[in-house]
Amino acid sequence: MNDSPEGGVNRAATGTGEGTRAVRAGLPEPVKHEPALPGPAFAAHYHLPGDPTGPYNYGRDNNPTWTLLERAIGELEAPGQDAAETLVFASGMAAISSVLFSQVRAGDTVVLPSDGYQVLPLVRAQLEAYGVEVRTAPTGGDAQLDVLDGAQLLWIETPSNPGLDVCDVRRLAEAAHARGALVALDNTLATPLGQRPLELGADFSVASGTKQLTGHGDILLGYVTGRSAEAMAAVRHWRKIVGAIPGPMEAWLAHRSIATLQLRVDRQNATALAVAEALRGRPEVTGLRHPGLPDDPAHKVAAQQMRRYGSVVSFSLPTRARADRFLDALRLVDDATSFGGVRSTAERRGRWGGDAVPEGFIRLSVGAEDPEDLVADVLRALDASAD
Repeated sequence: MNDSPEGGVNRAATGTGEGTRAVRAGLPEPVKHEPALPGPAFAAHYHLPGDPTGPYNYGRDNNPTWTLLERAIGELEAPGQDAAETLVFASGMAAISSVLFSQVRAGDTVVLPSDGYQVLPLVRAQLEAYGVEVRTAPTGGDAQLDVLDGAQLLWIETPSNPGLDVCDVRRLAEAAHARGALVALDNTLATPLGQRPLELGADFSVASGTKQLTGHGDILLGYVTGRSAEAMAAVRHWRKIVGAIPGPMEAWLAHRSIATLQLRVDRQNATALAVAEALRGRPEVTGLRHPGLPDDPAHKVAAQQMRRYGSVVSFSLPTRARADRFLDALRLVDDATSFGGVRSTAERRGRWGGDAVPEGFIRLSVGAEDPEDLVADVLRALDASAD
């Protein structure tokens, strides 16, 4: 996959390609006899005689291991944008909450996607309890444009989870900014190698690092990258008072994992497309979605703003029972929630009750298995699950 939507490899901004950036992201200057990536710094406090000057003072505020990880993510989310800042959090929801609750107050209006991550309705209820008006509209068709007037913050999720709809980020960001609203984009499904929200006009790129960014299904992490020093100061203040900070071991593991991000993303994206193409010919499969399919409703817009289309495929089987039999018949795919890991996972999303999807709706996250093996397993499980 090329480094720009137009097809040419764009190295002008940073002087390096994406694979090189991922491998070297956030590394400190080499020191003789020291490791390339220093180990995690376990510290609740630091030696601090005299006035509290310097970069590190207390473990809830800062940590050298976070610093390197934040630098690494920033180099992927906003290459060449020196003014951009990244902050890491204990989870994706901690990152999401930090933006929403630090940027609005009672009497303000927020626009959310009506088809976004299933915890957003809980966020909506909390915002409304604080006196914030919340409006919602679907991701597809840029429907959020219709409810923007008077809003202070627009929250975009593209591709949406789990339906994989896509909106035109540039169009929405321009419209929101014209009305004086900030724009935050949940970039979890795409990763910074799939799209860079700040380059598309967003003020914040927010993501769960639990998913494909780290890719091994063994840590919880979130982050926010923003272009405004004032807005990011408010996000930092929120992190401080809530204390939603990652542990140093989680931060170190995340940084280590980023080195293989391009390898994993390229493999998983290609295999996801192969799985989606294999599912197209199955009569029991309906509602098949993957932005990389040329006939997907989101493909045209996705091709204009995404460099990779993601590792998730969604589709529906005729009934809940058929979907459950399909999941049980899979051998190379774990029945688990979350997505983006090196081991493929799938689940019937209706079991959680928070998504407006059919009972037989499946979200399949493609891992790093051999493509031929995974396609064969999915097709075999479809056969085995037939009545």
